Amino acid sequence: MNIADLRREYVLAGLTESDADTDPLRQFERWFHEAVAAELALPNAMTLATTGEDGRPDARIVLLKGLEQGGFVFFTNYASRKGRELARDARACLLFLWHQLERQVRIEGRVERVDAAESDTYFASRPLGARLSAWASAQSAPVDDRATLEKSLETMRARHGNAPPRPPHWGGYRVLPEAIEFWQGRENRLHDRLLYRRAGGGWTRSRLAP
Repeated sequence: MNIADLRREYVLAGLTESDADTDPLRQFERWFHEAVAAELALPNAMTLATTGEDGRPDARIVLLKGLEQGGFVFFTNYASRKGRELARDARACLLFLWHQLERQVRIEGRVERVDAAESDTYFASRPLGARLSAWASAQSAPVDDRATLEKSLETMRARHGNAPPRPPHWGGYRVLPEAIEFWQGRENRLHDRLLYRRAGGGWTRSRLAP
């Protein structure tokens, strides 16, 4: 197989200034709801890019769990690799790819922790196994084997039963956007790209060449 031959034309839609909302957060909500309505698998999956502890870029997939207070919320272990990186450099980039809709959204911003009450509320809503694993797994740390993880989970199940509290090392982050770009695939690679940048209490908007 020649990987270079894997290509497609983008023909589903366009994105004009007159159609796009003047507020990028409202525009994101519109596109997100359309991704959900299209029954895409994991429409809330997003790439989270951070600055690595060695200064190199680092990235992984996480799940969006809220869009509130002007920011994009996800949850994780504060002591994980991404948690340590955010402690050193509280800036991040998010990327959503909804390839069935021929769309991407790219978000740049600073990152803050959500308050403890919000983290508690979300943690309590998680399935029991996920709550226990937050205690059992020292995320990103080396582990001997799968059996060690499963033994740790059973230890936490015996310790906490059916009501594990939120671990102090686990909670939420909010990415507060400073720039949001909406990308809509178009024919002949003349894609639509609208970039919003925060300016004072509002946003400016410009079109980028594809």
